[in-house]
Amino acid sequence: MGPEIKAWRPNVPGIHEVLHARFTTHAYPSHTHDAWTLLLMDDGMVRYDLDRHEHGALRSQVTLLPPGVPHDGRSPRPFRKRVLYLAADTLTGVGAAVDHPSLDDPLLRRRVNQLHRSLDPADAEVLEAQSRFTLIRDRLRQHLRVAEPPPPAAVSVARRLRDLLDARLPETPSLDEAAALLDVHPVSLVRAFSREFGIPPHRYVTGRRLDLARRHLLAGHPTAEAATMAGFYDQAHLTRHFRKLLGIGPSRYGLPH
Repeated sequence: MGPEIKAWRPNVPGIHEVLHARFTTHAYPSHTHDAWTLLLMDDGMVRYDLDRHEHGALRSQVTLLPPGVPHDGRSPRPFRKRVLYLAADTLTGVGAAVDHPSLDDPLLRRRVNQLHRSLDPADAEVLEAQSRFTLIRDRLRQHLRVAEPPPPAAVSVARRLRDLLDARLPETPSLDEAAALLDVHPVSLVRAFSREFGIPPHRYVTGRRLDLARRHLLAGHPTAEAATMAGFYDQAHLTRHFRKLLGIGPSRYGLPH
């Protein structure tokens, strides 16, 4: 039996996407999102590496993964999960989330569960969802209320490359062009990026393009159009990467027809 996935874009500012999924087994490669990932496990568990440290997402916890930090996922057994993708400016405290992505907070878990129910597209109540999201956001901010380290004196070459890639999306400069713009040898550029972020630049770009494609699909664009708008060569190129991440093709993404 293949994966079962339901995804939609709710009418709640600050929530980019809702994803409900059931997998028999699944493993997806290391990637990043441009949003916070707020995860509930309903059955089973998932092991994942976040910033090259292993963690586990458990049913009793709320898992919060920060934007821009690589993570993967794997489970040899069936599992069900519900995910909210929150706008990057919803929260601060990326460092705290990297150090402690698993939150043992029964009240928070209950509130996130209630929010998912109020976001059900069959019976969505916008005011209720907005009210619940406000309480959840405040609770998350309490968990992340940890002093951030002072910024470095100079922005690293890896972060300069990331900023350049983000600014050019969905198109991206070639490695040689980026190296010339940043005045760094291409090999040094790839090594610096991989060392700082845990994934090479091309995989980072693929993850960002997948984020864009998912949003275009949920906005109602046909698959081929969403692929082009997100910067993929064609529909087949998008489909290949989409299946690696979610186990289904993009034509099956979104609410069931």
